[in-house]
Amino acid sequence: MDFSRVFLTLGAAGGGIAVVLGAFAAHGLRSRLDPTALHAFETGVTYQFFHSIALCVLALWCRQLVRAPVIGDAAVFAGAAFITGILFFSGSLYALALDAPRWLGPITPIGGLAFISGWGAFAWSAWRS
Repeated sequence: MDFSRVFLTLGAAGGGIAVVLGAFAAHGLRSRLDPTALHAFETGVTYQFFHSIALCVLALWCRQLVRAPVIGDAAVFAGAAFITGILFFSGSLYALALDAPRWLGPITPIGGLAFISGWGAFAWSAWRS
């Protein structure tokens, strides 16, 4: 499987979705959510956007610098961790801001750990190349 293609596609799509969600927060939710909920939603957008860019950088790095058809396990793990972080961290913040059940709260730090793991794996992959 061409993981660099998957990561680049998901990163680009995630960036576009982050822009849409940011605009939705600014124009559609500002008057409907309390400031704490709006801030949580905006935090989700920020982290989604930065990690969508990270996925694109990871994909391009794998294509250009490594120049191998199969990228290393650490790079694949990094991409999967960024995707997991976006889904768990940002997704749970969106849901909680929009009044989802509070049991979703513990999912947020799992996403944060996924982000941290992804950056560590990306660094390890870069060091090993």
